[in-house]
Amino acid sequence: MEHTTPGRGRQLPDIRSLTQGDIKDLVAELKQPAFRAKQISEWLFDKSAQSFDEMTNIPKTLREQLAERYAFNTPVEVARQISRDGSRKYLLQFADGVAVETVGMPNRSKLAVCISTQAGCGMGCAFCATGLAGLARSLTAQEMVDQVTHVARDLGERVTSVVFMGQGEPFANYDNTLAALRMLNSEHGHNIGARHLTVSTCGIIPGIRSFSKIPEQFTLAVSLHSAIQSTRNQLMPGVKKYTLLRLHEALQDYTAATGRRPTYEFAMIDGINDTDSEMRALCDFCEGTLCHVNLIQLNNIPDSPLRPSPSAKIEELQRRLASIGVEATIRNSRGSDIDAACGQLKQRIVNAR
Repeated sequence: MEHTTPGRGRQLPDIRSLTQGDIKDLVAELKQPAFRAKQISEWLFDKSAQSFDEMTNIPKTLREQLAERYAFNTPVEVARQISRDGSRKYLLQFADGVAVETVGMPNRSKLAVCISTQAGCGMGCAFCATGLAGLARSLTAQEMVDQVTHVARDLGERVTSVVFMGQGEPFANYDNTLAALRMLNSEHGHNIGARHLTVSTCGIIPGIRSFSKIPEQFTLAVSLHSAIQSTRNQLMPGVKKYTLLRLHEALQDYTAATGRRPTYEFAMIDGINDTDSEMRALCDFCEGTLCHVNLIQLNNIPDSPLRPSPSAKIEELQRRLASIGVEATIRNSRGSDIDAACGQLKQRIVNAR
């Protein structure tokens, strides 16, 4: 017996929102032995159960009592696409009908997942399909973790890394993003190492400063895309107020406080940010600092006038960065044939499976 979500049954509170103390109190209220609280907690947090039926060591009568009060408001898979490179893109719908896209990227013995932190995005970046669609709402921490669990179950593999690089600006949803990071890092959750959990921000400076003060060693990535203010304003209007000068200062403070190296994401766009002056500006921004640059050939977006830079330009920028001691990687975007690569996520329903 299980109740789920509007349109799929009457809405009940999600049992996974209970704390360990709440579960102990619930078990006592139901006049069950105290050890049942530990069993329920293990199913919810250690084993990421998705239904009461999975709780095989819990008596059926107790499972029915739990199901009368609570639900597993897990997302429903609306569509799934499989790329030639093995990546999988999922359109997942939550209890209120809002949907997001999530990408699983298996590679030999590793499984990376790219999750969304918001349904849509309010940043309005010119090269991003998500931003062009606008913001619906922010996700809860559990909704972020549910994306990881869904991919792990579908592929039958343990997730080894997660990037918060899907739809949305994580630092516009800071508290839930941090809570999700901690849930994924917990030994009572997916138990993913902190350095294998990466948050990508457009450059929300208050978020970067807060992120530098937390004890965990989560990884920071910054969508830079230009080190010239006028170009960056054109490409990323949502972060105009966070100037490059202040961003540079915040990033230096971040490295001083954490000793960790941020990654700069740089999607190269033909004739926009691949000119000589743009390359020089990026080199100036990076020189003498602790950082790593990911160079990405812009992924095509339907109806966009922006085009990817030629490979020769990308290789030239990599050489120029190397000449001043800055490590740069030319990143191959995965899943571009199913619109699952960076900047292509937009909640578009196509043929499922």
